Amino acid sequence: MDPVSLPAEATGSFIRMKLLFAPLGIGTGIVAGLLAKRAFEGIWSAIDAEEPPQPDQRDVRLLKLAAALALEGAIFRLAKGVADHGARGGVARLTGRWPGEDPANAA
Repeated sequence: MDPVSLPAEATGSFIRMKLLFAPLGIGTGIVAGLLAKRAFEGIWSAIDAEEPPQPDQRDVRLLKLAAALALEGAIFRLAKGVADHGARGGVARLTGRWPGEDPANAA
């Protein structure tokens, strides 16, 4: 198979970009997770004086548990998405190439 017919995912530059971005993506994901946890704890404390319920607690109202889990998930997903997009934008500014699938280059 000649290199011209290889999919973009198999090209060397794609693999190098993926390897370059991986540590940055992991690091920003960890930081985003820590910030999301603090944000959730702060928001939950404004909603309820008690600690947020956990799934392993026996005596917890299902509605309260579902609300806490939904809020925590939404905050985490927002923080992770914004951090990931920002990290990719930073890499693109430094390298001139968007790490991952670039809709502008998709045909």
